[in-house]
Amino acid sequence: MASLAHLSLSKLSQPQHHLSFTIPKTRHSPSTTTRPATHRFKCSAGQTGFFTRLGRLIKEKAKSDVEKIFSGFSKTRDNLAVIDELLLYWNLADTDRVLDELEEALLVSDFGPRITVKIVESLREDILGGKLKSGSEIKDALKKIVLDLFAKKANKSELQLGYKKPAVIMIVGVNGGGKTTSLGKLAYRLKNEGAKILMAAGDTFRAAASDQLEIWAERTGCEIVMAEDTNAKASSVLTQAVKRGKEQGFDIVLCDTSGRLHTNYSLMEELIACKKAVGKIVSRAPNEILLVLDGTTGLNMLPQAREFNEVVGITGLILTKLDGTARGGCVVSVVDELGIPVKFVGVGEGVEDLQPFDAEAFVNAIFS
Repeated sequence: MASLAHLSLSKLSQPQHHLSFTIPKTRHSPSTTTRPATHRFKCSAGQTGFFTRLGRLIKEKAKSDVEKIFSGFSKTRDNLAVIDELLLYWNLADTDRVLDELEEALLVSDFGPRITVKIVESLREDILGGKLKSGSEIKDALKKIVLDLFAKKANKSELQLGYKKPAVIMIVGVNGGGKTTSLGKLAYRLKNEGAKILMAAGDTFRAAASDQLEIWAERTGCEIVMAEDTNAKASSVLTQAVKRGKEQGFDIVLCDTSGRLHTNYSLMEELIACKKAVGKIVSRAPNEILLVLDGTTGLNMLPQAREFNEVVGITGLILTKLDGTARGGCVVSVVDELGIPVKFVGVGEGVEDLQPFDAEAFVNAIFS
């Protein structure tokens, strides 16, 4: 039986056969036994190589699709364009004035006080020490400081999916941040790279959430597990989905959860129950717990991120709606403050506009 590492992943290997799946639209109740899906081919996964190469392939595509990142951060870039003007005619006598204005530009773009002071003082030290002697050198040093921060504090921006199937990814966040939409776009990207995806509609509080996710399942050609009972617990839905994923050879189970304020402790406790439930079916699951944050909130996202991280242990961030804000510096701030890697950024409304985060592409996009 063919390994999934040999499915039609054009950059991974040459396929032995062209495989396709007939995927029925199904709804499943946590209280009922699910039926095996009907496929033209059933494939077993070669877990270690497949997951490792899947992550690398997604990362490679991020580097090749830098135009989306560049256009997505246009408002932040416009905000920071003043830095080029400041450095164009820079001279040593103007150092204090230029650095004060550079500091203001970074703060306006939501870099945050802590990282802004770090950047400015590092530049000041190198300028006065004679290491930086021109405006272009100062700008290059500015970009290097930010890149070094990502390398030091959050260098695991690839999805960490472990070595056993199914890998389980939980998506969490507050209401209105783009959680369900991000899950749908992530499913689209992963499926296009050859992974067999199962969605779990674990948002049992918002009536329209399951319907919204079902639309994404149809749009992406993925299967979905949903609760028929309106009183079903989210942990029961996720348990049923992960069981089915394990029994029927799915590669990845994407688990939606109810949006909740980080100050609502009873709902935050439910996340703990969901995490424990999937861990009973697949050891060490979930492999990733991705927190979706609305980029338009800027630095206001930090309290949310801290609380979610303390409760369930966030492994990565998805920052959405960054194309609609000039506050893209929040990407740097959240990494500096929390040391949690950014996995994906939302830079548009299209299905392909959830982009894998690439630090170099990001820095070049905002400091063009």
